[in-house]
Amino acid sequence: MKESENYTRLNKYLSNNTEFARRKIDEFINQGRITVNNKVILEQGLQINPEIDEVRLDGERIREKANKKYFILHKPIGFITTTDDEKNRKTVIDLIKTNDRVFPIGRLDSDTSGVLLLTNDGDFANKLMHPKFKVEKTYIVTLSKPLEEKLRAKLSGGIKLNGKKTAPAKIVHPNKNDLSIVSITLTEGRNRQVRRMFEGYGYFVRKLHRISYGHLTVKGLNAGEYRKLNREEINKFNK
Repeated sequence: MKESENYTRLNKYLSNNTEFARRKIDEFINQGRITVNNKVILEQGLQINPEIDEVRLDGERIREKANKKYFILHKPIGFITTTDDEKNRKTVIDLIKTNDRVFPIGRLDSDTSGVLLLTNDGDFANKLMHPKFKVEKTYIVTLSKPLEEKLRAKLSGGIKLNGKKTAPAKIVHPNKNDLSIVSITLTEGRNRQVRRMFEGYGYFVRKLHRISYGHLTVKGLNAGEYRKLNREEINKFNK
């Protein structure tokens, strides 16, 4: 297909206009779930022209989003980080009052609070979640007992989770009088990573709160409150 300024990669177009990351879109292509102009697409890297090509996922037409939205939420405990839930539990989407369909960037467990970003910009979400961009995320962790220095050093250097070593982390004690409270900064986001890192060595995580995502914090936001990101905050990530 001929390249022009109007053309874009199919997986990029779908990621920008759905809640799915590009890697997930590539899986959908392999599964034959995507059509362009009523033709099933099995080719990775296909270029399309959104102005004239009709793209469908599982038969549902995908339309280009007009306005990109970016929110920061102070996620409270008890909310599921997903766009919907078959068990009808409360989700973070219930807290955001917008007519646009947005989705969370990454996940926080139901019993974890703190900074959560939501958007409808797939490229932006992919950039923030991809390990190669090393976006720092900092958590305050309350443990069931004081953290031993030997283990703090070991966890900081990286340990194996499911056979794969974690990236180096920064672990410090924000309160020298209480060594059961630690601050941990990660540049990756595996499933329940913080809890698994500590609980694998017999430290139960009593409380977990994400205080920052990159340069963003929830300062000024009470639990359950949110606000739109301004252009300067968005551009800092893009740089």
